[in-house]
Amino acid sequence: MNYLLDTHILLDLLTAPQRVGREVRGVLEDPLNGVVASAASAWEIAIKASLGRLRAPDDLEAELLREGIRPLDITLSDALRAGALPRHHDDPFDRMLIAQALSHEMTLVTRDRMLGSYEVRLLVP
Repeated sequence: MNYLLDTHILLDLLTAPQRVGREVRGVLEDPLNGVVASAASAWEIAIKASLGRLRAPDDLEAELLREGIRPLDITLSDALRAGALPRHHDDPFDRMLIAQALSHEMTLVTRDRMLGSYEVRLLVP
């Protein structure tokens, strides 16, 4: 199974893995499972870091590679699907992650239970 990381989960895995529960870390560390980070999360991290709202890893791409987390690009299809989603949630980054999880049949790893209002599989730590 493939798991798409919400931005806050991605940052926790890279900077404070103890914040992600042992059970969820076990699922993500299972070699039979794929772990993916969206370009939308990199974009969100870059914006918030430039505003001083968080500290980002110095080289996010290298960190992802080292941790075995695959990048996921945003396609035109993903963008159109995100735009067409019902307005349960207005955060554009979360909407993109939902669209990508649905399009690519992945489970979204998030603490945001509000995302459950979409028909997306969630793994909630």
